[in-house]
Amino acid sequence: MNDNNQDLRVDIGGGLKLNNPVMTASGTFGYGREFESFTELDSLGAIVVKGISLRPRPGNPPPRIVETACGMLNAIGLENVGLEAFIKDKLPYLKGHKCPLIVNILGDSIEEYRHLAAGLDQEEGISAIELNISCPNVKKGGVAFGSQPDLARELTTTVRQATSLPLIVKLSPNVSDIGAMARAAETGGANAVSLINTLIGMAIDIRLKKPVLANITGGLSGPAIKPVALRMVWQAADAVHIPVIGIGGISTWQDAMEFIMAGASAIQVGTANFFNPAAVDEIQAGIRRYMRENNINQLHTLIGAARGGK
Repeated sequence: MNDNNQDLRVDIGGGLKLNNPVMTASGTFGYGREFESFTELDSLGAIVVKGISLRPRPGNPPPRIVETACGMLNAIGLENVGLEAFIKDKLPYLKGHKCPLIVNILGDSIEEYRHLAAGLDQEEGISAIELNISCPNVKKGGVAFGSQPDLARELTTTVRQATSLPLIVKLSPNVSDIGAMARAAETGGANAVSLINTLIGMAIDIRLKKPVLANITGGLSGPAIKPVALRMVWQAADAVHIPVIGIGGISTWQDAMEFIMAGASAIQVGTANFFNPAAVDEIQAGIRRYMRENNINQLHTLIGAARGGK
């Protein structure tokens, strides 16, 4: 069997089909152009760009990144150019590529999310919206949308009504019941869920006797969180009937295959992009080689393969 016999196409809901399951994770791939010298962008399953808010955000003060054992903490603070500049300055470049474009959006209120979704719905070249529900709901005392099923469902329903684009809801791991959050997104009209976002952590400089990050806490990502992410993807796949997209510590093709066999229809590569800009290419090649060596023609037959009768 040669490489031409491997069919890596996957369906991630809402009519969106990818040529392969390897996507980039929001916040780790910039707006695409930053990685054009490292990888062929059109070979990606999809590009998920840096999160976009209604207005530009400067982010948190430095220091806002620190390396940890098998990972990193970041407290970037969702720095981005805002919706208007994204459409004017970033989208034209991205539209010049053939791979699907997924725009991650974030807001402090349901109204902001609705405006963002409606604004992007009018633009050509966008394949789907990924809803970051780990942001605070300012009107309800700063509670994250991603921590309460009723808020997640309400937000998803509102965004679903504002756009006809496929809708992916990105779930936070900082909850007691990931299955309940996944079901809330599904009930609200999501076409897929992606998980996990970062875990909350911190680091202390023992010489200066103070936290390393100016924000004190940050989001933990990288290989250290993979077992947690894999467990949650398994649970989410158990809880919903829509596609699940796996994220968290994926840096090799073996990692990717674990998530797929746990029930993920596709995966996103995040922190690995920082220490190995060729990670997405290597993961694609490894999956294809695994399929060839095991006489597997279609990748979708491996989705949930480890679940048995569960």
